[in-house]
Amino acid sequence: MKLRAPEGLAVRPTADRVKEALFNILGSRTIGSRFIDLYAGSGAIGIEALSRGAESCIFVDNRPANKLLIDENLSKTGLESAARVILSDVDKALITLRDEETRADIIYLDPPYNYSGLDVVAGRLFEYNLIADSGVVVAEHAYSNREWLDRFKETRIKKYGDTALSFIYMP
Repeated sequence: MKLRAPEGLAVRPTADRVKEALFNILGSRTIGSRFIDLYAGSGAIGIEALSRGAESCIFVDNRPANKLLIDENLSKTGLESAARVILSDVDKALITLRDEETRADIIYLDPPYNYSGLDVVAGRLFEYNLIADSGVVVAEHAYSNREWLDRFKETRIKKYGDTALSFIYMP
């Protein structure tokens, strides 16, 4: 189903081939999972997870226009009952989720393309105990921006042109 995407350059939608590769790698792990989509944009990744059998998805984005778009896309797909949309910056949302003792099986991060704080955000996911014991963090980022991964022991990186998907597993 074709979803609406934000207009302009503020949001960079995940390329179809990267999205397909992501879900091929995750495979059956998505089914029944608790999924979090950080920097959600249009919500396309989280909606794809729900459509592939995820039990629930929490979407986090700090732009009111994106929240409205996510709500619209969830309504269009009929998946709103399995979703929660949080209008907040990621740092504040992570504190809220920690305080609620939220645990997710898959957490997807797609911050602005050359974002320099991926190691900090990914580190907080583990520090705040937001990852289930067999969970995985997946970050989409510029392939040239991968030195931050040295902080983590269990990682895997896949390259798609200038884009990379990095998988960080619970130690």
